[in-house]
Amino acid sequence: MSDLGPEDASLDVREEPDGILRLEIHGELTEDRARVLVAALQRASEGGRDVLLLADVRRMGSFLAPARKVTADGVRSARIGAVAIIGPSFSLRVIATLIAKGVQMLTSQPYPQQFFEAEGEARAWLLARRDALRAGRRPGT
Repeated sequence: MSDLGPEDASLDVREEPDGILRLEIHGELTEDRARVLVAALQRASEGGRDVLLLADVRRMGSFLAPARKVTADGVRSARIGAVAIIGPSFSLRVIATLIAKGVQMLTSQPYPQQFFEAEGEARAWLLARRDALRAGRRPGT
């Protein structure tokens, strides 16, 4: 959990040249910040491509209930190729796992997600998934 105050909280979402959508959360994930995240996911998946999300949550605080609902609803409509989460707390691991399982059940689509402590490992896993998706096969999770 982060000890950042509300004035220090931020959400940074950007698409990187290698096709990875990088998300960095500092402080609480509020409903408004979750809406920004979901909009970025949906924009990234508009061309029919699978979104590769690299979420750095090492400085994330609480994942507020309204934000969880917005996120769960939003990821169902995006094409998620893979999600790599860096530095999650135990509670965030539980919440992210529940969201992933819920999306899989509701959409009957895979929702590959892994947790990492190091960004290099997370990025390598995402790039391997990207290469497999481009080759036309669904890689194992």
